[in-house]
Amino acid sequence: MKDILRRAFGEVAGGGRRALARTAVTMLAALTMVVMLVVAAPEARSTAAAQGSYLGVASCAGSTCHGRMAGDGPVVRQDEIARWQEPSTQGGAHSRAFAVLSNSRSQAIARQLGIGDAASAPMCLGCHSSAASAGGGTFRYQQSDGVSCETCHGGAAGGISSHYAGTLTGPAKHADNISRGMRDLTNPSTRAALCLDCHFGSATQGQYVTHRIMAAGHPRISFELDLFSTLTAHHNEDADYAERKGRANHVQLWAVGQAMALERSLSLFQNPQRGTEGIFPEFTFYDCHSCHRRITDAAEPTRTFIENPGRPIPEGQPPYQDENMIMLSAAAHVASPALAARFDAKARAFHAAMGRDRASAVAAARDLAAATGELRAAFAGSSMAGAEARIAQTIVSDAIRPRFTDYEGSVQAVMAVDTLLSSMVSSGQTTVGAAAGIRDDINRAYAAVRDPNGFRPREFQASLGSAVRSIVALR
Repeated sequence: MKDILRRAFGEVAGGGRRALARTAVTMLAALTMVVMLVVAAPEARSTAAAQGSYLGVASCAGSTCHGRMAGDGPVVRQDEIARWQEPSTQGGAHSRAFAVLSNSRSQAIARQLGIGDAASAPMCLGCHSSAASAGGGTFRYQQSDGVSCETCHGGAAGGISSHYAGTLTGPAKHADNISRGMRDLTNPSTRAALCLDCHFGSATQGQYVTHRIMAAGHPRISFELDLFSTLTAHHNEDADYAERKGRANHVQLWAVGQAMALERSLSLFQNPQRGTEGIFPEFTFYDCHSCHRRITDAAEPTRTFIENPGRPIPEGQPPYQDENMIMLSAAAHVASPALAARFDAKARAFHAAMGRDRASAVAAARDLAAATGELRAAFAGSSMAGAEARIAQTIVSDAIRPRFTDYEGSVQAVMAVDTLLSSMVSSGQTTVGAAAGIRDDINRAYAAVRDPNGFRPREFQASLGSAVRSIVALR
């Protein structure tokens, strides 16, 4: 696990945002073996009863549809299948999801867990196979497709013929596709809910990476909706795309994604099948470094606890992982000040309740989830136009900066600042050249979270502050 995390945050000096995400996005497949998949390879189909809606990747791969090698189609690129299969990029991670279950690392994890072959274990297939994500039925697909087109875009059976028919254009075409079973991934809430099933977890079997699974060798789950969406996109946001679906709102996508990640975390925590592991709490909800620290028996003990103003907890109590809470607080103070104070109060109350008993913590989680839902609705109902620099500035303000005492929250902060800068470019608030001029500042912030074992909170806070000051100067 340590090596995977190190690779996830290595190579940052030259690439910044994309370099950080290169391995993190490969966590879509959860492991790192690269295998080229061939859609036409013979595989056994599902024999489950009942009618399903998945038609398989082959149904999308016609040369007049998404199966061309050149991405120069008049409406869509038409090389989407090739990009989805590409073994050398983060954009091809979904297609590798099933294949990695057969590599040596996956098999070693399966042996540690005592679940047999990883490629047939329900614990793994919920996120590594389209069949499991479809929820049963008969599907015409190749198992080696891994996480296929329909897993994200929706089953094709209901509307494949109308999908490629040319009778409708513009927004009407998009609306018709949605009405026939495709998912509206332009809706931030819809996209976040779908992605979080595997990139955070759900109550469904095989879609939750527990502490026990990570102890067996599975990488820690890390996700940021806008960043990962950008890196796995198979489309061009050109004029035709904008006519049908509108332009992507990156800051809104980021904010809604943060809110839904916290809602999902709190929902799973409240679930008795997810929130506990035997007589113990499920440790995946807690900050890793509060326990995974070097143990010494020195005459003068080194204090590892750092006061965190967002957590009213005593020293030695494992803190709940609050990376999304911190990001939401920063966004709320800019985009919805009226809700920010309520959210912050509920977050503090939740942390405090964690030190009492599970019943109190579950009740506080329910209250915090309600406040988070209010924020999500506020973000979804606002364009948040021009808020990027102010949110970035808030992230490093005196109110938020002291809360970056843990590695995971600091990683989210780096990705957030880079996402906000990219949003400023895409929305025309600054130029590509001007943004490139502060890339060194962003890279230094990435370097500060390169190695989780070498994380130094004070150094990180300083490097992130330098990056944000440069961003604010662009405004």
